[in-house]
Amino acid sequence: MGLSWQQGPLSAGAVGHFLTPQPLPERLLFAERLRRRMRVRFNDAWIADSEDVILLHEPGRYPVAYFPRQDIDEHALVPSGKVTHHKDLGDTTWYTVHAAERTTERAAWQFTALPAHAAALQGRIAFAWRAMDAFYEEDERILGHAADPYHRIDIRSASRTLEVRHGDTMIARSEHPVVLYESGFAPRWYVPRADIDETRLRPVQGRTFCPYKGLCDYYDIGDAQRAAWSYRDAYRQVDRISNLVSFEPDKVEVYLDGTRLHLEPGQNVVPHGVDRGLEVDEVNAGAAAPPSS
Repeated sequence: MGLSWQQGPLSAGAVGHFLTPQPLPERLLFAERLRRRMRVRFNDAWIADSEDVILLHEPGRYPVAYFPRQDIDEHALVPSGKVTHHKDLGDTTWYTVHAAERTTERAAWQFTALPAHAAALQGRIAFAWRAMDAFYEEDERILGHAADPYHRIDIRSASRTLEVRHGDTMIARSEHPVVLYESGFAPRWYVPRADIDETRLRPVQGRTFCPYKGLCDYYDIGDAQRAAWSYRDAYRQVDRISNLVSFEPDKVEVYLDGTRLHLEPGQNVVPHGVDRGLEVDEVNAGAAAPPSS
């Protein structure tokens, strides 16, 4: 998404290209100050609170937030003795995160042998997203992964005919679908439930969290697994797609004005998955931060 994910400009599968006389390196990393207050919650305690977070965009990865060491609780980090090597950024020292009676190993890391061109990350710590209880921007919880400030979503109404079929069965037909344009992705078409034969949608277990759209449910259609999805209660910023359904064109047949759609190269959705096994009630209640400790 955004700069480095899917088909963004810094990803390996970028759909555009930089207009430069010489080819750019295969891997471009981009670091920038977030300019948002970000906090980390672990075992009912704030262990990091900073307005000086650096967001690292690395090809094929979600953005990762790096906190200044001075903005982290000095008692929260315990060196684990584990060192790995990052192919671009050198030696990586790992930490155990500790608060009260709870300890999680290899839950944070720091680059300790940075090349000169990556000095912006010097003395900064990143936390494993799933190992923490929660991340916040100000008092609002961010789910799934760090939000990319360059990520954009535009939603447009359309007066085109969209049909979805599976074999000889018509699953959906709409003359007023909604199209969602999202950074790094090809357009995704959403259909009102009134235009769908919902008897063909079989809900399946397993939901994912998107920091931009919310909690996502999936459906099987016949033998096509997870061929459709819906944000039943999408975030306010994108609530136009709430309870609409989108269909995966590589699993069922999707036609737009008679032309069959195909999944574009590099467009397979790679969900972050559930955020450390969050319960749905916890997600729905997580918009406001818990009281400061």
